[in-house]
Amino acid sequence: MSMGNKGIRKGLLTVDEFAAALGLRPRTVRQKIWRRELEHVHIGRCVRLRAELIDELIERGTIPPREE
Repeated sequence: MSMGNKGIRKGLLTVDEFAAALGLRPRTVRQKIWRRELEHVHIGRCVRLRAELIDELIERGTIPPREE
């Protein structure tokens, strides 16, 4: 297996891993997947999410402080 494939495999998380990283319940993540609010990958019957998506969600949801 090439080094590139390892990086791709390491970058995919299960729903439970993804939820734990964000402090959410797996049910919440599954609902967001079902509503197509989160991009995801189907591998057979398994669902995986890119690890980088965690940082993207945090970045999008971050509200800067008010400047006075």
